[in-house]
Amino acid sequence: MASIREWVAGARPRTLTAAVAPVAVGTGVAASAQSVALPRAGLALIVAVALQVGANYANDYSDGIRGTDTSRVGPVRLVGQGIAAAGQVRFAAFASFAVAAIAGLVLVILTAQWWLLLVGAASIAAGWWYTGGQRPYGYRGLGEVFVFIFFGIVPVMGTAYVQMLTWSSTALIASVGVGSIACAILVANNLRDIPTDTEHGKITLAVRLGVARTRMLFVGLLAVPYAVVIVLATGWGPNLTGAWWTLLSLPLAVRAGFVVIDGVTGRDLVPVLSLTGVLSGIYGILLGIGLALPTG
Repeated sequence: MASIREWVAGARPRTLTAAVAPVAVGTGVAASAQSVALPRAGLALIVAVALQVGANYANDYSDGIRGTDTSRVGPVRLVGQGIAAAGQVRFAAFASFAVAAIAGLVLVILTAQWWLLLVGAASIAAGWWYTGGQRPYGYRGLGEVFVFIFFGIVPVMGTAYVQMLTWSSTALIASVGVGSIACAILVANNLRDIPTDTEHGKITLAVRLGVARTRMLFVGLLAVPYAVVIVLATGWGPNLTGAWWTLLSLPLAVRAGFVVIDGVTGRDLVPVLSLTGVLSGIYGILLGIGLALPTG
């Protein structure tokens, strides 16, 4: 039987910054419009984190029963390493999705925006079908597309919307930076796993591109968020110049980029995955604060 510590490790807590970052940024956008609603932001955070945990357990379960995780390096694999029964991990995934659904339902009731139920259902489906089902999109090189959408555009714009109750072009632009770093986390993970994914028929984007081009993709994904900062700080209203503070996170991006370009492989890429996760959280928090600052 898995211990509590192993269950926590199986949730991959180092990736949860990818859930915190978009909520921080979306709330910063709402603050820039003087429309912050902290209870709604808190519910959005619960939804985002629960969806991330659910997706991580779902990935552990589906890859585990397929045998994809039997020889990987990196974080704990509950099913692949025989630490927990597959049914238990599947239950943990759906329990996490249920938490997200309940918090999301409360948010929908508070805002009276019932169409958001469809967004929530799509988010849960994306979390499950990444590696679940007969034709998982993660096995077809589409993981980064869905991560960009559901860990970038949807949560940033959604968090801003439930507080402002209007669409924001600022949120859309900011979501590009958040989504790009979330994709970089996945790319670092898949770069590490190219040999085992190839062996087990998991055709990720990294497998399709090959090692050299995947390394370039990783660096490009880390450059995009800072282009977003420049756009927000120089051309999207005087009160958004606080976005420059986000550049304080740039050394982390540079460090991660240099390590990947340097050619490390296998287990040596695990610290890059952790570093990119830290970058995601720091970038999101700094950008959220920067957007909220009335510096104009």
